[in-house]
Amino acid sequence: MAVSSDRGMWSGRLGFILATAGSAVGLGNIWGFPIQVGQGGGAAFVLIYLACVFLICVPIQIAEFAIGRRAQRAPVGAFRTISPSTRWWLVGALGTITGVGILSFYVVVAGWTLAYIWFAAAGSVGNSPEAIGGFFKAFAANAPLNVCLTLVTLGMTAAIILGGVRGGIERASRALMPLLFGLLVLLAIRAVTLPGAADGLAYYLRPDFSSIADIRVFNAALGQAFFSLSLGMGTLITYGSYLSKRESIGASALWIAAIDTTIALLAGFVIFPAGFSIAGFDPRTSGPSLIFEVLPRLFATLPGGQLFGAAFFVLLFMAALTSAISLLEVPVAHLIDQHRWSRRKAVLTVTVVTAVLALPSALGNGAVGFFTQLPGLGLDFLTLMATIWNNFSLPIGGFLTAIFVGYVWRVEGALSELLAEHAWFPQPHLWGAIIRYVCPVAIFVIIFFTVRALIG
Repeated sequence: MAVSSDRGMWSGRLGFILATAGSAVGLGNIWGFPIQVGQGGGAAFVLIYLACVFLICVPIQIAEFAIGRRAQRAPVGAFRTISPSTRWWLVGALGTITGVGILSFYVVVAGWTLAYIWFAAAGSVGNSPEAIGGFFKAFAANAPLNVCLTLVTLGMTAAIILGGVRGGIERASRALMPLLFGLLVLLAIRAVTLPGAADGLAYYLRPDFSSIADIRVFNAALGQAFFSLSLGMGTLITYGSYLSKRESIGASALWIAAIDTTIALLAGFVIFPAGFSIAGFDPRTSGPSLIFEVLPRLFATLPGGQLFGAAFFVLLFMAALTSAISLLEVPVAHLIDQHRWSRRKAVLTVTVVTAVLALPSALGNGAVGFFTQLPGLGLDFLTLMATIWNNFSLPIGGFLTAIFVGYVWRVEGALSELLAEHAWFPQPHLWGAIIRYVCPVAIFVIIFFTVRALIG
């Protein structure tokens, strides 16, 4: 099958790096990573996380890029091209479905951040802890508003995707990623000057090595790295398929991982100093409400707090939008590759399907009782979706990808792609050993302990 003219290609390495980094950087970097650090022993968790990123996740990231570039196809077509007459294409199908599943609840949370830009700027969330908490609960239970915000966010994502690879995804990433980084630096500078910031920095940077005796800390670090780098959801295979043979996959992967990790580390310099300026703040017990209930409490006490809060939620929405772009592009690329659809038809179809799938998550925070408290599960629909896709589909997809590259395509086949046109790629045999042995074992451990935790 010939490559569709609607696929497009990156203009060069910079566009590829910024677009893929945009996929990796999301809501999890800005607040999920700091929370994991707080619960996992401060700097001890950071060290484990860094080891997971560069020793386990980057090798899998490289493998997914290599699959995409060799086949010049989205995930399903990529596995079919490399291993025809087998059922390994099902791994690509799993990644594509996973991307749509994640997007269906991701746009809901992204919609919240969009609304809070206005709420923070207008100072409408209140000043007391009770008022701020009550405001968020009332907002989350407002069905028409939540559905509208979800559709607006999804529509913005689709509009960028309609522009194609260079005109849409790459152009948006070139603008958003530097802006996101700059805004985060400004927020970090402001946060470390707050009263109580020294305590927050000490908590963030002082390692508690007693925590490394708990296997759950290692699981949390590896899981955070896995999700943060967009592994197992088809994004990296799709983005790799747009990459020229002239570009070094190894160098690009290291740059992307470095950008993603830097954003996460910077977020810690915002969250911990800012959080510890609030009496009674405990990062070990903070969760999703951290952003929408705790931080507005901080902004209300600051000079220029409305502007500071609005800037923070602009940052969050930008991070969410860049990730949503990558999630939507995977099924769009599949329809273009496998069914010869135009980009416009593919984008509109996937957007409508995702909008329908997103409705239960948008209505599951107090708006509709059934979706707020699922019978027999004690979970809201959004949390259930996050558990299914993040805790199961992503690790399984990554595990199978490592097995495919290590034992089906084989390391030699992957290296022929990675070393194309004498591209820079140090220690190829070490990478081969890691992808064959270390990565499958590490991901299996995540799956095993996730299941064990759920069944008690």
